[in-house]
Amino acid sequence: MQIHELEPGFAITDAVTPADLDEVARRGFRSVVCNRRPGEAEDHPDDRPLRERAAELGLEWRCIPVTPGDYSAADIAAFGEALETLPTPILAFCKTGKRAVHLWAHARSQGESCDIPALLAAARAAGHDLEERRPLLEAAAGRG
Repeated sequence: MQIHELEPGFAITDAVTPADLDEVARRGFRSVVCNRRPGEAEDHPDDRPLRERAAELGLEWRCIPVTPGDYSAADIAAFGEALETLPTPILAFCKTGKRAVHLWAHARSQGESCDIPALLAAARAAGHDLEERRPLLEAAAGRG
């Protein structure tokens, strides 16, 4: 796992296994958000083993499965609600971290006085270039 903090209390990573959740808990995360779709790969038939291990470890679990690059308003709203209501720190993941960082940026771009360049810089520092999404983020922030 490559964990990258995007803001205080929120980080992303690539694919997580049930065994990885032990390390997630040891690192002090209190919540996990899964953005992988059931059956998207052989290593992820569904989230049941992850959900069960998270429960055993006392981690809050939320599954918001999305197709890469295809985020509905409902997906973004669900992710924003997770950011606001889940116990922090929160770790979000998908296969590479890209969907998690996209959903985070889209959810945060809708907030009051959102700093789009700061969102882009945080994503870039985590290894994800969101420049192609800048127009969408700016539009959501009322600047597009």
